[in-house]
Amino acid sequence: MTRTRGIYGRLMVARSDLHEPDRHVLASVISLSLAEGGSPLPEALGLDGAVLARLLDAAFPGAFAPGELAAADAGAGDDAIEEPDYRALLLAGRASGVEIEEWLARIVARRSLRPEHLWISLGLRHRQELSDMLHRHFPGVAGRNVRHMRWKKFFYREMCQAEGVYVCKSPVCDVCPDFAHCYGNED
Repeated sequence: MTRTRGIYGRLMVARSDLHEPDRHVLASVISLSLAEGGSPLPEALGLDGAVLARLLDAAFPGAFAPGELAAADAGAGDDAIEEPDYRALLLAGRASGVEIEEWLARIVARRSLRPEHLWISLGLRHRQELSDMLHRHFPGVAGRNVRHMRWKKFFYREMCQAEGVYVCKSPVCDVCPDFAHCYGNED
């Protein structure tokens, strides 16, 4: 935890024109990914080294020397089967077509492969930070989650429905035996 806070602090002390809540999201997921240590940072985030370098320069200029966190030629790792669909879903509902939306779509898709709640996989403090980011950058998708379904479940449900696959046990959520798994408390 101390290492995560140290990395987070080093990132956030750098000044940037990027929106502060977005810098927080990016610093959180970068810090957590580095602290986990299981995969190289580009693979943990789903961003190749050159894209990661652009993100770091835009959001946290000077926080780390070029190549300190990842080589520019580092790969993003192989996509899981659902990642392209996940990114396409998010980007189809993007707010303004800016580069941060590309970065976030890749990061969210990759981190969604982890077993815990998505906001935890992103290193955020609570679900609302994730909801706020999604509504800022992907309002066309986030706005459809009117009943506040857990985000990962919501995204997978959206992708399945787009393919004509219905995996829910009931056509109406209110009577489904898994209701608490989709809408329950995430704390």
